This record gives sequence, structure tokens and C-alpha cells, in this order.
Amino acid sequence: MAHPPLRPQKTAMLVAQQIVADIHRRGNRVGDRLPPERVMLDEYSVGRGTLRESLRFLELQGVISLRPGPGGGPIVQQPDASSLTTTLTLLMQFEKAPFRTITEARTALEPMMARLASERMSDEKLKELKESVDMMRDNLEDQEVFLEQNRRFHDLIAHGSGNVMFGYLVDSLLGILDGSAIGIDYPQFRRAAVHKAHLNIYEAIASRDPEASAEAMAQHIHEYVRYAEKKFPEVLDAPIVWSS
Repeated sequence: MAHPPLRPQKTAMLVAQQIVADIHRRGNRVGDRLPPERVMLDEYSVGRGTLRESLRFLELQGVISLRPGPGGGPIVQQPDASSLTTTLTLLMQFEKAPFRTITEARTALEPMMARLASERMSDEKLKELKESVDMMRDNLEDQEVFLEQNRRFHDLIAHGSGNVMFGYLVDSLLGILDGSAIGIDYPQFRRAAVHKAHLNIYEAIASRDPEASAEAMAQHIHEYVRYAEKKFPEVLDAPIVWSS
């Protein structure tokens, strides 16, 4: 289906938006190949340079991958939170926002996520949450495993809330959520305290108790902030910086 010629202003962006709309209209799935370049040039009534700019933008956003050679071309992908990570981190860096920005957001939002998760999380995801709690318990001496399960636990609750925005928001911040990447340390006594908090949160969610779930999460985040303020105040006030 040919589309009417697009106005010159921001043509590449408009073409990118139309390509996404057509992906959904056609019901394309991950791994499907989009029409070849010559077809898309006619379909969107634009020049080769504009079309390629549109495709490069969509590749950066994770909507497609561009495979070279015969049988290649644009292939549909599932976008993830990586582009949101870059955008949010850059925005905060240019605002000179301190790491405290993250802890304040967690204080406000994560109790709500836990509340919703207690009402909406599937039994399958609840089992995964318990697995995370148990894996943390069994590996308290291994900081790498601890940090991995800490992030997994909070990510599962965010997605278990049934709110896509919460899920992607936590996904986008996983790299800096706990502060370990910028200097907050977790000695074994602190890891044990975090495990106990996670167990309390899990039990409240498993009991399908919204109030207890929100309260347990609020207490957990409060303890984390209090620990950071006491031991690592300079980290809380350090500006967020975009990095790999």
C-alpha cells in the first residue's frame, strides 16, 4: 500500500513512525523481514538517503536490525529498555541530577509496585521471585550473585505489577539502581539484611496482601537510603553520568 508523499520537515522521523505503524498493521513478528529497499522507496515516496536515515533510527531504538548482504535487510526486533536507559541517564547528566534522584524515585514508586504485584503477579512469576530470594540466601558470600539477584528481585516486582511503564522504568535503571556501580558497597552483614527484607516482601506479596507488601517495600527502601546516607553520603550527592 503506497502512502501519500510526506512533508519535507522531519521526513525521516515521519517515515520511521509510518514503518512502525505498518509493522503493527501487518502483524509482523520478531524475526520477520521487512520489504526490500526498492519497495519501501516506492511505498513511502522518499529518497534513499531519507529511508536509510529512518531505518538507522529504528535500529538504534531496537525496532529492527539491519542485516547486510543477500537475504538481509531490515529485520523486526523487540525493543527493550536499553534506549530508555541512555535517554534517561543523559537527561539526568545534563540536569546535573545526583544519585539521590534515583533513591527518591524508588522511595515513591517501589511500594506502589509491590502493592500492585501482590494483586497482579502470576503464580509463575511468584515462583521466580521465591527463587531469587533463595538464591540470594544461598550465595550471601558472593557479592556478584547477590547484586544480580537484588536487581532480579526488584525487576520481577516491577514487571509483576502489571504496569508496563514500571517494568521498563526499572529495566532502564538496573545498572545504577543499587548504587554499586558508583561506589555503594554491600558487606556481608548488609547483604543478610537485604535478604531478610526481600523475604518479608516476598511473603507479603505471596499472601496477596497489598498493604503489607507496600509497607515491607517502603521499609526496605528506607533502610537502604538510611544505610547509604550513613556510609556513602558522597555517592548520594554525586552526579549521575552516562557510561557503559
